[in-house]
Amino acid sequence: MTSTGTGTRREQTRQKLFVAAQQLIAEQGFSSTTVDEIAERAGVAKGTVYYNFKNKNDLFEELLRHGVGLLTATLREASAAHPDAPVEQLDAMIRAGLAFIEQYRAFAQLLLSELWRTNRTWQQTLTLLREDAVAVVRASLDAAVASGELREDLDTGLAAPAVFGMVLVVALDWLTFQPERTLDDVHAVLSTMVRGRLTPAP
Repeated sequence: MTSTGTGTRREQTRQKLFVAAQQLIAEQGFSSTTVDEIAERAGVAKGTVYYNFKNKNDLFEELLRHGVGLLTATLREASAAHPDAPVEQLDAMIRAGLAFIEQYRAFAQLLLSELWRTNRTWQQTLTLLREDAVAVVRASLDAAVASGELREDLDTGLAAPAVFGMVLVVALDWLTFQPERTLDDVHAVLSTMVRGRLTPAP
């Protein structure tokens, strides 16, 4: 087998382990989830887990890197679709964030539960990952302030994590308590709220 084929197969195995781990941890918490359970849920041998990761902590830290990396790339792609319109970038990122969480609900639940835990070994890693994602939102906010599309007194250092957190929490609330709503419904409300609160008064 070629090295490319081996690499592809290993990546597929890691993806299975990521999915299994995030589902189990979202269901029963990190401490209660065992490597045996992750292997069983993923349909692989226990040794396969240790072949790909040093231990459960390492698996979880890599899962966070993978998931937040995907989210950050999704936000960047949405922003890049509107290169000369910062407010439209922000709106596109809100929609893209909602769609991401709809697709990766278990990971979003996991991320929300871990963001403010300060006693985890991966907290520093998660802090840096969160800063990368929030920085994408802040860049659009800064550009919108500079262009006059948003209020000149807007504190983008606080507004960016507020928007990021709002999307994360509202998306999970929607999927859990109001699943009959559509993505369009939720996006429209958040878009109206953000535009109404941040744009300058006429």
